[in-house]
Amino acid sequence: MRAAWYEKQGEAAEVLRVGEMPDPRPGPGEVRVRVTASGIHVGDIGKRRGYWGSTMSYPKVIPHGDGSGVVDAVGEGVDPARIGERVWVYLAQSYRPFGTAAEYTVVPAAHAVPLPSSVPDEQAAGLGIPGITGHRAIFADGAVTGRRVLVTGALGAVGRAAVAVARRGGATVVATVRHAEQIPAALEAGAHHAVDVSSGGAAERILAATGGEPVDRVAELAFDANLELNEKILAYNGVIATYATGDSSPRIPYWPYAFKNITVRFLSNDDFPQEANEAAARSLTEALVTGDLRYPIAAELPLPEIVRAHELVEDPATAGRVVIRL
Repeated sequence: MRAAWYEKQGEAAEVLRVGEMPDPRPGPGEVRVRVTASGIHVGDIGKRRGYWGSTMSYPKVIPHGDGSGVVDAVGEGVDPARIGERVWVYLAQSYRPFGTAAEYTVVPAAHAVPLPSSVPDEQAAGLGIPGITGHRAIFADGAVTGRRVLVTGALGAVGRAAVAVARRGGATVVATVRHAEQIPAALEAGAHHAVDVSSGGAAERILAATGGEPVDRVAELAFDANLELNEKILAYNGVIATYATGDSSPRIPYWPYAFKNITVRFLSNDDFPQEANEAAARSLTEALVTGDLRYPIAAELPLPEIVRAHELVEDPATAGRVVIRL
């Protein structure tokens, strides 16, 4: 099969290679997927570059955890009727060496989610990491019906998923964006209210959007930067579910958080409970089918241009998802 891989961590142009590798075979409980589209997420970039203290656990890595395609072989214990099934996959390169930047990938059968024909490959190809993280940020602490939810960085990959599933779950959703001109896009993505953080007074404007009522949960992109903001807007017993931070060792205002009994939930996509992954997969697929979740696609590139694709994902000016077509 044609595949892209790296054998050491580093810059995309220095370490990524494209060539031939043996076709993989599914083991017990696994399916093999003929990949049609491979999504790229910042987490894939981090693994390749060695961010967050990550190291290479395998001598050769095919990158990308997410993708879409068609099941073409099954291992022992998997229903043969799944052959020919259109799917999207997640965690393909989690505790495993070979992800979706190849013509074939092998994953546990539960990580290949049936994909209705109405959903384009490119929309599902990058769903796993950001979508499941967004869902977990909203629902890890229970249902959100009738609750007020703040989603920071609402136009990012995780943020869009969080907005969509929170609204579908019955929450009143407030989104934050970086600039006023992004407000219409956040509302179109499903937020009931949107606040740009560049204009100052974000806490006051968030509370104005909720009619003065405090927020119950925050899906947080910038834990360090928003510590003071979240203390101001959160209700007693509120929850911050955070999946990213600028400063990895931020100073936390302990007593203001303690007096409000605020819970901080730290999220890392590789190790969510499997039942949470499966609940997220069902919810996210439904959101794609109904059109409640849609990602802007910045670029679709062939496998030989994977270096360019990674560089686009690393470029802050890239607005939208980047997908490898196979």
